[in-house]
Amino acid sequence: MPRKTYSEQFKRDAVAVYENSMEGSFNSIAADLGVNRNSLANWVDKYGTGKRARRSREQARARQVGDAERIRQLEKKLAIVEEERDILRRATLYFGQGDELVIRFKFIDDHIHRYSVKRMCQVLDVHRSSYYAWKKAKPKRLARRSADETLGRQIREVFDEEKGLYGAKRIAAELSERDDSNPVNHKRVARVMKKLGLYGFSKKRRVKTTVSASSRRVFPDLVKRRFRADETNRLLVGDITYLPIQGGTNLYLATVIDCYSRRLVGFSIADHMRSELVIDALEEALRQRGSLVGAIFHSDHGSVYTSKEFQQSCRDLGVIQSMGAVGTSADNALAESFNATLKREVLRNRRCFASVDQARRQVFAWCVRYNTKRRHSWCKYMSPIQFEAATCAILNAVA
Repeated sequence: MPRKTYSEQFKRDAVAVYENSMEGSFNSIAADLGVNRNSLANWVDKYGTGKRARRSREQARARQVGDAERIRQLEKKLAIVEEERDILRRATLYFGQGDELVIRFKFIDDHIHRYSVKRMCQVLDVHRSSYYAWKKAKPKRLARRSADETLGRQIREVFDEEKGLYGAKRIAAELSERDDSNPVNHKRVARVMKKLGLYGFSKKRRVKTTVSASSRRVFPDLVKRRFRADETNRLLVGDITYLPIQGGTNLYLATVIDCYSRRLVGFSIADHMRSELVIDALEEALRQRGSLVGAIFHSDHGSVYTSKEFQQSCRDLGVIQSMGAVGTSADNALAESFNATLKREVLRNRRCFASVDQARRQVFAWCVRYNTKRRHSWCKYMSPIQFEAATCAILNAVA
């Protein structure tokens, strides 16, 4: 077979086809052109411009640059993930110390020199504006904390003085009276007391001491659960409660309370529940007030209150008797509430008094303190005697 010969133009065109084809190899392009592979390679060496080689190098460099960029992006993402993990790991130590949102702000504030605020806010899912608002209010918070610490010391002082009996409202009233120029809100006192773990004693006890005597005369209910009066000596309420003594015995306390000021105007303590007990309490009220003429005395249907002796004593003193319905403690709620308060604050968690002498002494002291010092919510957190004096001064000023 004669040897093939190709013109120079053919050779150049073949080289151009090769250089402009980035996918084809020498073998595939030579086969397409119907020439020998070695011949095509020689023609490329002779007539080629190196275009394909340059393009190959450029592509290789581009691939290298692309790979480097991908590596850089991956390293950047890895750094972000590691930073997020580090932030969360450190923030874990802060959680469980109080308000979660405040704890996040505190973490950001403590690590502001280690991480950017933007990044910490993103990781902890808070708004930067919220953090900056919290930070701006920091001086006020510190001032309030300092003020609360000072108030806390004052609260504890009053709480201890009152042997843990006062709640937030009475302590607020006491502190406001001590410093008229700086009254204290009871809600703030309650908040600080809760923080200090201080709670006024609130245990309640249910006791039934009423022994009804159905054969006795029943008096109409002149009060209808309206335990209020426009002035003193107009409406009195009374009841009997038992004072348990260790060993199974009891003392009994009879009370007479003025509904105007909630003042305990008369009381009597004895080891029996005979008529003399309630008569003595009513006569003590007479000594305190000077006269009881025209006063209404409201009680339950206990046999001592329906007894002939007590009825006669009321007639002699000019007192009008009133009684609530049988078996309804709400009809004498004011007296019942007084008894519950007394036992709650005197006995506290004890089931009974250690002795008769202790019971008489502690109940007597509490009853005196109730009138002279203990702050009453009805009296605008003054003691009953203070309340009577204050209202009397106002009435005299108006007159």
